[in-house]
Amino acid sequence: MAAKALLLASLLLSGCESVPVPEVTWYRLPDPALPPARAVRFEVPVDVAIFSADGIYADQALIYALDKDGHALRAYHYRQWSDPPSRMLQRRLIRVLRQIDAAPQVSDRLPASANVLRISAVIQRFERVEEAGVWHVDVALQMRVERAGELLSEEIYSARIPAADAEIPASVAAYGQALDQIYAAFVAELSGLRAKVDA
Repeated sequence: MAAKALLLASLLLSGCESVPVPEVTWYRLPDPALPPARAVRFEVPVDVAIFSADGIYADQALIYALDKDGHALRAYHYRQWSDPPSRMLQRRLIRVLRQIDAAPQVSDRLPASANVLRISAVIQRFERVEEAGVWHVDVALQMRVERAGELLSEEIYSARIPAADAEIPASVAAYGQALDQIYAAFVAELSGLRAKVDA
């Protein structure tokens, strides 16, 4: 009986050993591919607001879909963006607009009363999706352009880019490509607004 009790106690104690906690990995997007320099040029400053992100998209965790249409989503526990997507995507757009010299000033801190072109966006999709054993990323942004309270443009831009493999770094690279595609389309839209803005 004592032997059974000893065996039971050792089994219970061995079950109390802690399982190592996985390391948290933080990811940054790759550098943006730029639209052509001077693809658009405004004579007024441009203010880019922090992107809005509701629910799960406001978190730093990378997100994956449980179905191909993205109706059910889940967040990774140990895979995080280096910044919240709302801030990360805003800074990427500011960087793109500055590097193509889109305006005399591109900022996120211009006064509310200033005569500027204001850009805002809502993150509608920003997740990895597995379909038939192949991973891709889905990104959708609703982007809005205003000046002096007048709505100049409001469009939804989306991209679906396949990942090179099933690993997270390949999906991070695909996110960068998706954003490059979306921002190039947005810059083209801005170019069409130039006459109205500079009038």
